[in-house]
Amino acid sequence: MGVLSCSFFGHRKIESTSILKQKLKHCIESLIINHNVERFLFGSNSEFNDLCYTMVSQLKEIYPSIKRIRYTCKSESCTLEIEREKFEKMYSQVLNKEIHLFGFEAEIEHKTKYNAGKASYVERNQAMIDDSCFCIFYYNKNYVPPTKTNSGTQIAYNYAIKKKKRVLNLYD
Repeated sequence: MGVLSCSFFGHRKIESTSILKQKLKHCIESLIINHNVERFLFGSNSEFNDLCYTMVSQLKEIYPSIKRIRYTCKSESCTLEIEREKFEKMYSQVLNKEIHLFGFEAEIEHKTKYNAGKASYVERNQAMIDDSCFCIFYYNKNYVPPTKTNSGTQIAYNYAIKKKKRVLNLYD
């Protein structure tokens, strides 16, 4: 079996409690230890995504073989780990304060990145799900987005279920 991956999806705003952080850490560490998951896929700019990134980065100090992979869609970019220090130093000097950028070991640009429409994040999320065995969600089934459109997290959740991925919802 090849390298296993896990992707993360959640609402833009979350209640980041100590219980949620404990559940997330336990879940990620269990995937590393018990299921040999080595790749963690990140996409959206949400509070849940940021929390997951922070947790995976902390666990990377204990499990250095794990990789943080950034999936991007239209108008998003990534700083690879080897370039991060250079840019942090440069931005810190220019802005006269300490700047820390997200660090990733790789960036994946899905095949429709440049020709997808306004909701290119949906296609990016589907690519992440397709490339994952596990999907960790923070999905409240009763959440209604302020724009009254479908929630991106809901769309991703339904797609992961349809694709028969192993879904772990930390909201419940």
